[in-house]
Amino acid sequence: MHMLVDGEWQTEAYESTNEDGEFDRQETAFRDRVRDEPGAEFRPEAGRYHLYQSRACPWAHRAVVVRRLLGLEDVVSMDVVDPYREAHGWQFTPTKDGCTADTVNGADYLHEVYTAADPSFTGRVTVPVLWDRETGTIVNNESEEIIKMLADAFDEYGRHDVDLYPEDLRDEIDQVIDDIYDPINNGVYRAGFADAQSAHEDAVAELFDALEHWDDVLSDQRYLVGDRLTLADVCLFTTLVRFDEVYHTHFKCNVRRLVDYENLWGHTRELYQLPGVAETVNMDHIKEHYYTTHTDLNPKQLVAVGPEPAFDDPHGRDELPADPPAALRE
Repeated sequence: MHMLVDGEWQTEAYESTNEDGEFDRQETAFRDRVRDEPGAEFRPEAGRYHLYQSRACPWAHRAVVVRRLLGLEDVVSMDVVDPYREAHGWQFTPTKDGCTADTVNGADYLHEVYTAADPSFTGRVTVPVLWDRETGTIVNNESEEIIKMLADAFDEYGRHDVDLYPEDLRDEIDQVIDDIYDPINNGVYRAGFADAQSAHEDAVAELFDALEHWDDVLSDQRYLVGDRLTLADVCLFTTLVRFDEVYHTHFKCNVRRLVDYENLWGHTRELYQLPGVAETVNMDHIKEHYYTTHTDLNPKQLVAVGPEPAFDDPHGRDELPADPPAALRE
């Protein structure tokens, strides 16, 4: 994979699998926090922060969904990269449908944003990226931390009737996010990018065991953390909404489809139908990115035609106990 090395863009500089053929995701590098605390370097302010994202990427999608549900569109601005990631990495292509220019730094490629923050940066160039206009640097590029900042530090600026990270449930939310990360969120990548049959089979087995478990959990409760819509549900949603059209085929996660799981499928449809969420899902970008970018998996870059999941069908979750935010039920 491509990456920056001492501030210089290099191709094939990063080996994505270990000696056992297992996918090995590199740690994110920028880990500062926006905090609503006296003396904090990064304080929450409307108009100060900017989100770089890809419609194709499930990690970036988390931040976009949370931004939308919390009504932070006018507080945290946003640019969208091209879904096709070529030799120079994520690119800004404003002439392409659904993409934008870099309206903050004027970069042609996202790696230029990284070197603007750190001229000697070494590491992968990933989305999402939270940029601070005031100090001219990247605050954070770890999706889980970004969504928690949006849900916590920006509470004053968002919708006061929507709380995706309530203080009394944070330990449980954090635990569920951890529980679904390796077997599901990262599990599809572990299956798809494995270089050894045994590594692929292990990842697939863990993935479908976890899907079975959470489908069972959702048979008795409406959301992953009981009767409240939380960040944990968003973290699961952005993987599952891509499952049948991409991961099932492209990453060979084909033991079952999402639509074969009654409760996971209903849960995915419910989140998709929340006000504004459907607009964050760009399946054209998603399919173009996966099927055309990973040429080691799909050398002819043919984009699978189907299926077309019926995300707008009734989700059937209303009969389960819940405390949904009224603002998201209008």
